[in-house]
Amino acid sequence: MSLFKTRDWWSTSVGEEEEFDHGCLCTANVDNDISGFDKVIIGSFQGILRIYKPDPSAGSGVEDVMVEQAFKLPILQVEVGQFSSASETLKLAVLHPRKLAVFNVTAISGAVQHGSQYQLNLLYEHNLQRTAFNFCYGPFGGVKGKDFICVQSMDGTLSVFEQESFAFSRFLPGALLPGPLQYIPRLDMFVTASSSWKVEAYKYQVLAVASDTAGKQEAQGIKSGKKVAADWVYNIGEQALDIRYVEFPSLPSSILVLVGENSVNLMVAAHTRSLMVYQNTALKWMAKMEFVPVQIRVANFNGLKAGVVALSESGHLEVCYLGTDPAVFSPPVVESRDLNYAAMDAEMARLNKHIKAKSANSVITPTMKADDDIAINVHVSPNLDDVSLATGLEFTEDDGVPSLTVRIQLKARLVLEDVRLEIHCPWPLACNQSDFIITHLDPNTPSETFVAVFQRFAGLPAHMYIQISATYTSASGGRRVTVSRASLPTKLVIKPVFPVKTAVHKLTVDTNRPPASLNDLFPDLLGENAGGQGAALGFQYFGGGPIVTVLASKTSQRYRLQCDRLEAIWLPMRELVARLNGHFRKGSAHSDFRVSFDGALPLQEYFELVDTHFEFRTGSDKCRELLAQRASQFRTIQKRLLTRFKDKTPAPLQNLDTILEGTYRQILALADAVDENSTAEMVSSNNLSAGTYLLNLLLRLWVDMSDEEFRVLEATLSPVVNASEEQGWEESVDASITHLLRTVMARSAKDQSVNPSPLTTPPDTAKVKKHIALFCDRVGKGARLVDGLKDKQEKVIKMPATKTIMETNENELPEDAAPIDQVLHSRSRKGGSGLGRKVRKEGGGGILQPLGLPQMDKPDAGIPDLLDIGGSLGGLRANLPPPEDDESKRRIQSLVPDLDDMDGMDGTDGMYGDGEYPQSNIERGGGEGRRYLKGTADNLHHSKRGVNNGRLYGDEEDEEDSGGLSALPDGSGYGPVMDGDGDDGGYGREKNEIVYAL
Repeated sequence: MSLFKTRDWWSTSVGEEEEFDHGCLCTANVDNDISGFDKVIIGSFQGILRIYKPDPSAGSGVEDVMVEQAFKLPILQVEVGQFSSASETLKLAVLHPRKLAVFNVTAISGAVQHGSQYQLNLLYEHNLQRTAFNFCYGPFGGVKGKDFICVQSMDGTLSVFEQESFAFSRFLPGALLPGPLQYIPRLDMFVTASSSWKVEAYKYQVLAVASDTAGKQEAQGIKSGKKVAADWVYNIGEQALDIRYVEFPSLPSSILVLVGENSVNLMVAAHTRSLMVYQNTALKWMAKMEFVPVQIRVANFNGLKAGVVALSESGHLEVCYLGTDPAVFSPPVVESRDLNYAAMDAEMARLNKHIKAKSANSVITPTMKADDDIAINVHVSPNLDDVSLATGLEFTEDDGVPSLTVRIQLKARLVLEDVRLEIHCPWPLACNQSDFIITHLDPNTPSETFVAVFQRFAGLPAHMYIQISATYTSASGGRRVTVSRASLPTKLVIKPVFPVKTAVHKLTVDTNRPPASLNDLFPDLLGENAGGQGAALGFQYFGGGPIVTVLASKTSQRYRLQCDRLEAIWLPMRELVARLNGHFRKGSAHSDFRVSFDGALPLQEYFELVDTHFEFRTGSDKCRELLAQRASQFRTIQKRLLTRFKDKTPAPLQNLDTILEGTYRQILALADAVDENSTAEMVSSNNLSAGTYLLNLLLRLWVDMSDEEFRVLEATLSPVVNASEEQGWEESVDASITHLLRTVMARSAKDQSVNPSPLTTPPDTAKVKKHIALFCDRVGKGARLVDGLKDKQEKVIKMPATKTIMETNENELPEDAAPIDQVLHSRSRKGGSGLGRKVRKEGGGGILQPLGLPQMDKPDAGIPDLLDIGGSLGGLRANLPPPEDDESKRRIQSLVPDLDDMDGMDGTDGMYGDGEYPQSNIERGGGEGRRYLKGTADNLHHSKRGVNNGRLYGDEEDEEDSGGLSALPDGSGYGPVMDGDGDDGGYGREKNEIVYAL
């Protein structure tokens, strides 16, 4: 900020609601007055030309107007020079978009005291064939006593006019957008700035003798004749605003290019209303102006030499000078007083505390105020719709799929137009309409929108939140987005069924209050269980999903949830904890009610979800790599075939057409594999998200976390699993957990390190699983997730000693003294003992073997034997060990037909087998494309199910059915068993035969 301001010598307001820009201002002795003083010429985009003769003594700006004339065309630029061949006096040139006019300004002496009158006389004009941008003038070619004009058009064309006659037009090579243009008389060349941020110089003689071109397209790619070449080019790396040619007395001639505020020009006006004066490259003076000028000039007037003429965009014209006025104010003498250092220290401490509090609460993104332009109110109906509005379902349900109506109300603080309302539902949920356009939103009339939410796909939802966003244009013209979130009831995705006695996964939670009846906790999810004892309920996900059984003990204040799939327990567990808190905390007498989890964390099962998700991630990359190879091969074969066909001498194709067809079929097969793998990856991501939500909830109940710690936990072990090729869930979670282990959860100062590792795709999941296990171990030992909180008491876990995790990399995290395996096993309690489960050997690998499976409580430990019914949940989880690289590549390649066996496509020989299988029974369907076994999302982890590079297959026991599978003898995967009629457009076969290809 400058301490000085420019001093106003003369000023006026030019017109009303007129616009000006660079080129609309010129100062010269346009009337050829013998006094030699300059006049100010102004031309506006509204086509009005004005000539001023500034005189502060006149007292009114109206008397200073010499000429004011209106044109029908906008004025782009005005300049004064020797533009007439009949006279060497100064003439006025005015540039319009399609016309160049030259005028003579003459003075007519008036009678008595009326003064002189000035007139504009048109000398000549040129009609332009292209829209003009700017022009420059000078003695082109070294002519004496004359000024020629060069007009630059919007497409980069230079048109030269030798006063009254047209000379030539030339296209500059590579011109895209016009820029500033200046003529250098000493070198006889034009200097301009191109849109590629380069300063280019062209000799006038080179432009004059260049061959004529028929058009711009020919000039850019010229093949014969002379091409216009730049004399020199300099890359400035910025967009040039203006170019000026100056001559110093003791220095060579220089070209000054204005590229920004800190330029090396003699006088620069900035957008900060600062006027800076440079001598060579040193800033000598800086003054503040009253407005932002678009153009400045230096002129001599009667009574003021070297006055600064400035013009603003709105038409404020001012003649000012640089200097200071003497100050007449004398500050009073300040009485001296003793300094109170104690008061100063107290004030400093208070200010530092205030600054620290403000810094802690500061955010990068702007906060939304309560009185924002628009507010979203979402009301979710507590009851399901009487008539379901579910459409476009991807599965069938015997009793129908329910829907739920959501009412969305928009309230605006002011009138808004074209508000876009979008509803985002988590998979597998959907709504009947996901986006709306509200053309007019009035503050007095709120807008209401109704949508029906339902489950469209067969799968397990990770959460039950829908997000509503409203996008609109604010009053200031900026785009704003207001977001709201609403929770959906769990009964939208599950239905009551009979409970199941046996299950693979069992989780038990404890309370400090007598157990409540499940009929009282779930009155809306009783179904056929209504009227029972309230000790057992069963819930099943829509679409034939898994069954979750909830058991309540009558003696031990405990509740158990069991299911054959771990991730399916998440939503019933969350609903049970929420309803227990709501049931026991209604009155103040139970304000200390608490739900806890004292069992073993299901890390082994959770790690299987991580392995499955990572397997599909790597499978997708390998499929895309193989698809890129086949596509490159396909293009190469096409080029060779095209060369053969163009050859005048016929030559044999050498089976190139057969190879082309085989490659094409491989590309189709790989494209289908990529699509199916993407679907399976999305399902596995959803399952991993649900499992992460469940693990975070168990950790919170395990150590009784505070809300602040739980927020840090969800940010570290994030349940948000997004499909991204650049950064996946495994590496981001590993980096977050590693950061916590090396900072707030570090055991000693030597363990602390803040050097982050690069976020690259890991080769396997061993590292992230090891860090998650170590993180859970530190949490169980009382470590806090927020710095500054007191460590909790370590949870006592009695467990036989097992093998610990050994750190092999010295740069990784330090090893704890206690075994990590203690986290994965149950504590001993009174009245019950732990019941071990067999550890799965295959595919565990590395760290998973010593960790072991969680040891759950006995079924009869405090839980009565309530059920005598038998049954099993269809679709048990398959043990899917992460494949090795060679095995994965072999599986992917097995999906693609061999090029050597292309003749087998007609069902007569070898593509689908090697002679071991009856190939005569394999017939090709008549339809277009292939038929695959379409598994639902909840069939992702069925027991004894083959996963062949992301494809979903059914159970092995269903081989006898037409939709089942059969394992191949070589163990390479499972193939679909299909009907042999071929009416579905796929590859059919006789019943109970084996198909080894797509």
